[in-house]
Amino acid sequence: MLGDRAAPWRHLDATLLVVSAAIASFGALMVYSSTQRRLDVAGVDPQLYLKRQVLYVAVGVIAMLVVTLIDYRVFRDFAPLLYFGTLGLLLLVLSPLGSTNKGAQAWFQLGSFQFQPSEFAKLALILSLASYAAAHRGELDLQTMGRLLVMGGAPIALINLQPDLGTALVLVAIFFGVLLVAGAQPKHLLLLALVGVVGAVAVIQLGILKQYQLDRLGAFLDPQAEGRAQRTAYNLNQSKIAIGSGGLTGKGLFQGTQTNLSYVPEQHSDFIFTVVGEELGLVGTSVLLSLFALVVWRTWRTAVLAKDLSGTLICVGVMSMMVFQIFENVGMTMGIMPITGIPLPLMSFGGSATVATFIAIGLVLNVHMRRFS
Repeated sequence: MLGDRAAPWRHLDATLLVVSAAIASFGALMVYSSTQRRLDVAGVDPQLYLKRQVLYVAVGVIAMLVVTLIDYRVFRDFAPLLYFGTLGLLLLVLSPLGSTNKGAQAWFQLGSFQFQPSEFAKLALILSLASYAAAHRGELDLQTMGRLLVMGGAPIALINLQPDLGTALVLVAIFFGVLLVAGAQPKHLLLLALVGVVGAVAVIQLGILKQYQLDRLGAFLDPQAEGRAQRTAYNLNQSKIAIGSGGLTGKGLFQGTQTNLSYVPEQHSDFIFTVVGEELGLVGTSVLLSLFALVVWRTWRTAVLAKDLSGTLICVGVMSMMVFQIFENVGMTMGIMPITGIPLPLMSFGGSATVATFIAIGLVLNVHMRRFS
């Protein structure tokens, strides 16, 4: 047992590590495939996005390894500091220091790179909820649930002000996932769900959502929408055409017609799944979804094996984040979920999302490595 405590690396979940690295490598390849043709036509380095994504992955891997070196219980103890620090960044990004892109003021512009604090708010919420719920094990009464609601509601409200509905929904999924496993009573969860529905209606009625977000919802509810939602519906149809045209084995790497002609919007980021569907077909998408299933399974397995409740809840929070993002992103490209701008974990182009996801994986590895200590 002493050897176990002295050498946590002996208990590293190599499967989770290798599969995560494989998905990220596959994602970088798909980012390159979706951007190289149009960059070349524009006279820009065809490998521009590829080089940046490789850099993001490298930074993410380093951050993941650093996280595994520190006992996860240290992060649990510092959860309040991380939480309030993240709230400060979410407030600051709404100030003149924040930059606006695609209708949302959600980034800090750092030279040619953008830092998105809402991605790291997911991690802060996971650690905070896990820490507080574990400390009140068996005592999740209405008063405690009220405190947890405030804890989860604050970052969600600030992110909605950007506005970033997609990320706010991810935080909602994390919130319910953690509380469900932490032992919240069904009647309390039902009450929170009703509060959430009322809040969602209020957000729409009070005009907090931007017009393009309303257009996305309109296109999802009515694919033949007219007016301003028509453009969004057109983009969604192009996405479905790209996936459907791939057939069983796809058109071949770098050979996607919809991809090379840039018919699908934001294909290197939010709609990266369409590249896999068009160029690698059902076989490629099945392999990708199987890899994601492995990540989810290993995360749940670690949650079961965790030494304490806080470790279990950290893993459940990460799993809730991953499952919701995968389901929503893949679903929106196929037209079975509304378009919300949620990236596909480890696949979509983007620095903040990639690094934050690797850190989340690092937390799961951390819990697994110290399950005997």
